[in-house]
Amino acid sequence: MKTVTQSVSDLLSRMTLEEKVAQLGSIHAHRLLENGQFSREKAQELLRNGIGQITRIAGGVNMKPEKAAEIGNEIQKFLREETRLGIPAMIHEECLSGFTAWGATVFPQAIGMSSTFDPDIIYQVTSAIRKQMRALGAHQGLSPVLDIPRDPRWGRTEETFGEDPYLVSRMASAYIKGLQGEDFESGIIATAKHFPAYGISEGGRNLAPARASERELREVFLFPFEVAVREARAGSVMNAYHEIDGIPCAASRFFLTKILREEWGFQGLVVSDYEAIRMLENFHRVAESTQEAAI
Repeated sequence: MKTVTQSVSDLLSRMTLEEKVAQLGSIHAHRLLENGQFSREKAQELLRNGIGQITRIAGGVNMKPEKAAEIGNEIQKFLREETRLGIPAMIHEECLSGFTAWGATVFPQAIGMSSTFDPDIIYQVTSAIRKQMRALGAHQGLSPVLDIPRDPRWGRTEETFGEDPYLVSRMASAYIKGLQGEDFESGIIATAKHFPAYGISEGGRNLAPARASERELREVFLFPFEVAVREARAGSVMNAYHEIDGIPCAASRFFLTKILREEWGFQGLVVSDYEAIRMLENFHRVAESTQEAAI
């Protein structure tokens, strides 16, 4: 029997360029539906080379849990049986204050959970979220938010664990450990976001530039992410939309490679916030095309 490493190497050796690129992408679940049902015709068009991730089956198409699980199974069956290499997809969902899906448990917003000053409660909360997400076939949750806000005008302050780096790090560690569980066979990959310093945008405006020295970045805004990676072993990190010192975070070799990979030894999955790659072209204007942005 092949090891995982051997299986991956074998797959890579057989993959076309188009199949490799497809594994770096995601597609919204609703694009694979026709009148609320899985469309094999749409799948043949959109998934012919496979796909890396499916976006929000349960939370993005407004259907009850049983139906969402059924749709997820149909998508995976198509990928396993009707694509050349039969690679199943990862399914990601939102879960900031509970699994964002019909009938799932709703917990307090992150700022409310953090106000307990009790990491054990956070661990219990995300352990419950993990079980509900796994029941519907999800693999990755797009949380926790580790941004540290400095201006309450910023519209996402409620999603944070507050403004104290140590408190945020403790809540982050508990959140990630509860969501991921003992292993990824039964756990949900946690996604620490938005990397980094998304909560200090100028004027409290979402997407606006952040300004901080490297020392302040490391001591305050990077610290919770470092704990998430080194201590809690978060399986994924999401880059932020904004820019720091004129460089968009989605294209920052300093943050995504030097610090995250080389200094911290992160070996997990980096995911872009939904439109972050395209925004390198149409918002930040540092790429002349979507192709250049992707490269």
